[in-house]
Amino acid sequence: MSLVGFSDSLLAAVGAAIGAATGRAFVARAATPVVGGDINTAYRLDGADGARYFLKLNEKRRLPMFVAEAAGLAVLAAAGAVRVPAAIAHGCAGGRSFLVLEYLEFTAHGNARLLGEQLAALHRCTAGRFGFDHDNFIGSTPQANGWRDNWIDFWREQRLGPQLRLAAGYDESLCTLGAALLARLPDFFTDYEPRASLLHGDLWGGNHAFTADGAPVIFDPAPYYGDRESDLAMTELFGGYEPDFYAAYHAAWPLHPGYARRKMLYKLYHILNHAHLFGGGYARQAETMMRTLLT
Repeated sequence: MSLVGFSDSLLAAVGAAIGAATGRAFVARAATPVVGGDINTAYRLDGADGARYFLKLNEKRRLPMFVAEAAGLAVLAAAGAVRVPAAIAHGCAGGRSFLVLEYLEFTAHGNARLLGEQLAALHRCTAGRFGFDHDNFIGSTPQANGWRDNWIDFWREQRLGPQLRLAAGYDESLCTLGAALLARLPDFFTDYEPRASLLHGDLWGGNHAFTADGAPVIFDPAPYYGDRESDLAMTELFGGYEPDFYAAYHAAWPLHPGYARRKMLYKLYHILNHAHLFGGGYARQAETMMRTLLT
């Protein structure tokens, strides 16, 4: 059976991968586009037997993104703090890469307080060092996660530094300001030593939702062990989180007073990445942020 926009080889490979993972044969009878992402195309797959799955597609060369996403979801699921969609299968066929996830019906609003409490619980899952056991991606940009003993070194060498090297190809002023900021990173941590918390890593407003009963779900992660403040800063970058979320998080685990100053430092990483991926006004926004941080 062919579906519009899908080759027979892709449909067969996805069905076979689902069957191998679940022990239940799957034949797709419908594929409904799902909007909301900038990197992948996504569909709800409806099977002839009533089963449903969430399918992401990209170019064949993007398979490592899906492999890393599946591994990251597994780590977050194992923490048992916040629900994430289960990763079912991934692979390549018909010149495309694919990732199959558990399909969940989402609503925009739910128990925001519970999300705050659960995120704090996730952040209480800690490691002895900063990093992760594999590299992953922030959007489609590679994100190196080699282990480090020192958080400032990690943030300099594996977060801001790589983004500034990417910026060297299109904006010299960002690199000049960035070099000055990298040299002054210790100034932001004079009375604060972060724990290595398990992070979602890309927790903007579009990467959380709620099931019909109001239970929180987070997805599209870029996880690693780092300063929990960086997750909170990302929630503030583009909005989408209710006041009850922040109230509950702070009640469960109050933030250090210096967060008010450091959160721009953490937002900068994502704005630099957006400048690299999407262009537009993000480079100028990053420049303004760095000038503010340096003063």
